[in-house]
Amino acid sequence: MVKQVKKVVLAYSGGLDTSVILKWLADTYHCEIVTFTADIGQGEEVELAREKAIKLGIKNENIFIEDLKEEFIRDFVFPMFRANAIYEGEYLLGTSIARPLIAKRLVEIATKVNANAIAHGATGKGNDQVRFELGAYALNPDIVVIAPWREWNLNSREKLLAYAESAGITIEKQNNKSPYSMDANLLHISYEGQILEDPNKEPEETMWRWSVSPMQAPNEPETISIEFKHGDGIAINGESLSPASFWNKLNMLGGKHGIGRLDLVENRYVGMKSRGCYETPGGTIYLKAHRAIESLCLDKEEAHLKDEIMPRYAQLIYNGYWFSPERKALQALIDTTQQNVNGIVHIKLYKGNVIVTGRESKYSLFNAAYSTFEEDSVYDQSDAKGFIKLNALRFIIAGKSHKR
Repeated sequence: MVKQVKKVVLAYSGGLDTSVILKWLADTYHCEIVTFTADIGQGEEVELAREKAIKLGIKNENIFIEDLKEEFIRDFVFPMFRANAIYEGEYLLGTSIARPLIAKRLVEIATKVNANAIAHGATGKGNDQVRFELGAYALNPDIVVIAPWREWNLNSREKLLAYAESAGITIEKQNNKSPYSMDANLLHISYEGQILEDPNKEPEETMWRWSVSPMQAPNEPETISIEFKHGDGIAINGESLSPASFWNKLNMLGGKHGIGRLDLVENRYVGMKSRGCYETPGGTIYLKAHRAIESLCLDKEEAHLKDEIMPRYAQLIYNGYWFSPERKALQALIDTTQQNVNGIVHIKLYKGNVIVTGRESKYSLFNAAYSTFEEDSVYDQSDAKGFIKLNALRFIIAGKSHKR
């Protein structure tokens, strides 16, 4: 049954899929269409989406193109990295963390233009449909969500092309287009499909876009410093940078040294496994640096608690629960731990490796007087005997009971 839709805001890239969706929405729902294109650092000319939308009959006042790079890093990427979030031990959540921001702006624009629906181009097999829609319903429970891939029968590229041709949609030549399904933002770029659907086949070197092969990286290491304030990066090599500029520079440095490549088989939220390759050069450096400054500034139990809750926090982001009360509660706890995570970390970058060489902070809990292997006047080593005896007491009692 077709939903009653008067106006819909479409997440629009200007590519084949969303251009077909735009026309299909008009044909199927006979509604007014508003397009929204987010620049979150994907490295493509987003203004081209305006020209394409106008050619497809969208009024200029119904076209929204927004630069969200600073907001993306400041309000989504930095908070996530305060938790050192990694999904299934390896994935730095580059696609996952971008979806709540897009969902947020879709809903906000819908409110602004008095639209009662939003639409997205995520397929019925992937995680993104869940992320977009959970985010949208959390922010507006009355919003109507249209997911064409779950409704139409255009389930192949050939059918999409045929529909586009019949609708008069111009299909540009893809001479330099990657054969892979790709998603990029300022945090990462992902690759799926083609030979990657066989988890035993190695991707071609030409697939990678942001990084050189570690084997072709410079033969000399490069030393950099990263400064943190309240758990967030604020400067590289002494230069204060905005969140987006900070991440751009880290990506450049990481890519230059072959850092941040990942080949992963992961468990999707919807149930099946998928194989994907990821480039996260800046994020790989940043995670190592953030953990290094935390090692200096966090209390032992504080640090261990963060590590215990991190998998749960990462799963919430992967599964699309950014706006959930439980994620917000965990974020409040995590952010409290970051107040004294201030200082500088020194790192060497070399052929795919991120090597921490030093860390310094006025808030350091490292006390050489207690930690030294040399003679000291603050620690009585004989105290350890009672500490060990008390902690071993339950083992001693259990052992005696077994001898009865």
